[in-house]
Amino acid sequence: MYRSSRKPMLTYVIIALNMIFYVYTALLSGDFVVINYHVIRDYGQYNLFVLNGWYWQLFTAMFVHVNVVHLLGNMFFLLIFGLRAEELFSVQEYFAVYFSSGLAGNLLTLLFGPSMVSAGASGAIFGLFGACTIYIKRAVGQSIMGALLFSFFWLMISSGGNVNNLAHFGGLVAGLLIGYVLASRRKLRAVYEYSYSYPRSHL
Repeated sequence: MYRSSRKPMLTYVIIALNMIFYVYTALLSGDFVVINYHVIRDYGQYNLFVLNGWYWQLFTAMFVHVNVVHLLGNMFFLLIFGLRAEELFSVQEYFAVYFSSGLAGNLLTLLFGPSMVSAGASGAIFGLFGACTIYIKRAVGQSIMGALLFSFFWLMISSGGNVNNLAHFGGLVAGLLIGYVLASRRKLRAVYEYSYSYPRSHL
């Protein structure tokens, strides 16, 4: 079920990028505790800008955080679920889960309307969580219902005011789907290899 015993690095690299970007936005804001609204609007996701062609914001918003508490909270959960994902997935699969989930969450955020301004890595982190949760259940042949219930329970308890629930939901669903597909393919390949290599008895 585990991909390899290589030393984890991807998660640390992504955490470092988030912190570097936070320092950059803090310098632009002149405040290291709370990032200026205009900086978040320009580097995060301002739906009006995205709808007018600033599509790159759908990606840069994954590295922008509104304050230091927001950053530290997201990096804490990224460390937990990211290191777990590195045990389960290849480098390409990890990036596919992370950025596809973040993008899915940010695209869904457009439903809030043109005035919405948002930022954060939580959509991508929810994707890692969902992918790991369902992958483990599917890979060992267990029912995925428990994984789905647990995933959406965590989604509900993380909801609240000033929280981009659509980004969380979009990231989680994308992660669940990708994790399910990866586990299904790996399981089928394992069954095929076992059947192919199983020694035949001779009379």
